[in-house]
Amino acid sequence: MNPTLTVLLYSSFAAATAAIGALALLKRGGIPTSWVGWANAVAAGLMLGIAYVLAAAGWTYAPWTGALGAIAGIGFIYWTHLIHRTEDLDLNRLDEASPDYGHQVFLVQSLHSTSEGVAIGVAAALNLNLGIFTALALAAHNVAEGTVLTAVLRARAVRLGEAAGLAVLTNATQVLLALASFVAISALPSLLPFALGFAVGALVHLVMMELLPESYDQAGHTSIALVTSVATGLVVLLNGFLA
Repeated sequence: MNPTLTVLLYSSFAAATAAIGALALLKRGGIPTSWVGWANAVAAGLMLGIAYVLAAAGWTYAPWTGALGAIAGIGFIYWTHLIHRTEDLDLNRLDEASPDYGHQVFLVQSLHSTSEGVAIGVAAALNLNLGIFTALALAAHNVAEGTVLTAVLRARAVRLGEAAGLAVLTNATQVLLALASFVAISALPSLLPFALGFAVGALVHLVMMELLPESYDQAGHTSIALVTSVATGLVVLLNGFLA
């Protein structure tokens, strides 16, 4: 299969799995806040695992350029939150009925997907099988994030089917950036170290500054640390078996 088509198919699959997160709310109107915390912890662990795998795979590629890319990735996440005024958004307000809050949560999830898309594209540029693995790991991650977004939208009387569709829509940037970064690096390989650093920096920043702090507020610190560590370990372990 054509590599570009492979990236498109697997990144699209990863985006679509966000709808599965809605199933957690299929038989009940809402879910406990602790469940949201654990879902965020799973997402955080998977993202950390992906960041580690990418960094390890690209360690020999111009480390200083990669470091600059990491700074750019962190700056991009910080800057986009700043201009949209979502840097201090509290994801624990599941009963908040304000439409503006729902729009902000939707925007935050879309911003997360941007760096995740770059991660898929970079991984595929390094090795197509690594790109597929990254997309599948992010597919599991998107299930967890889909649960969080669906819970927020359901609290605003959004129908379950519509909430699932919106959860998938937040990952449209993931597909676009996966394709764009893969095509760009394939055409200009010198971009690889910078793009690799960008993806790793952005993913780690999202975990440390957003997902984990929110998770600690939503559930106990011990359970969040355990869930995050297990999810990270599984990604690294599976990548080791498949390498």
